[in-house]
Amino acid sequence: MLIGRIVLLAAVILGAAPASATERILTLKFGDDSRRFTAAELLARPDAATLAIPNDVSYKRAMTYRAVPMLAVIGAAALKDADTIEARASDGFVSQIPAELVKKAAEGGSVPWIAIEDPDAPWPNLDGQQHSGGPFYLVWENPERSGIGSEQWPFALVGLTAVEHPVHRWPQLAVDAALPETAPERRGQASFITNCMPCHRLKGAGQGEIGPDLGQPMNVTAYVTPAGIRAIVRDPKAVRTWPKQQMTGFTAEQIPDAELDALIAFLAHMAKR
Repeated sequence: MLIGRIVLLAAVILGAAPASATERILTLKFGDDSRRFTAAELLARPDAATLAIPNDVSYKRAMTYRAVPMLAVIGAAALKDADTIEARASDGFVSQIPAELVKKAAEGGSVPWIAIEDPDAPWPNLDGQQHSGGPFYLVWENPERSGIGSEQWPFALVGLTAVEHPVHRWPQLAVDAALPETAPERRGQASFITNCMPCHRLKGAGQGEIGPDLGQPMNVTAYVTPAGIRAIVRDPKAVRTWPKQQMTGFTAEQIPDAELDALIAFLAHMAKR
């Protein structure tokens, strides 16, 4: 979930020699195509541009970046058969972004950009933190056009990988096939994948490493009431606090009340499966 995350400035490099301690690397893996880019290489691209974001999700204010279009960096051919793009940050935050959202950029939808922090012009620290959102940050131009959620703006980005849809990748996320398409549990499943999976796992499903697993050893609905879950989602610190607490909660604009009800229905449904 969107949090004041502790950024561990380390990159995971696939199939390449280790980088120096100061070299900042972004890795891309789409099928058999595996590439790595330094910040300097991305900043030197001819399609690098100055991008103004009027309401940045992480900084909560207007920001200006040097950035490159994500679609151009990945390449239309590499993206063609992709279902989901796993955006991994250095601190354990892992967002599962539908590839369709990126493809829509060429059709008038929201446009994803990879913002690159220039060491000669570093970004400010995130609110309440001792670090910026760099060295790489996935930001969206006109996010309202495609309904981009707050958890689809991963900062401290280190890698983008084409993966299967989360339900195919982790069958334990699947709801009962007999449920109608309009069932709230199905809507809750989609909300969980978008908003919760970046930090939480469910019965081992997921890659997030920040929050606890919400399905094991016990399902969260077994020890937190629906009212308690709603309160935690809206304002975690109003329910419980601890020194390393990171979750900041979701507003009704980010997760509407009806969607939150569906999310709770999904969690309760998974407790029975």
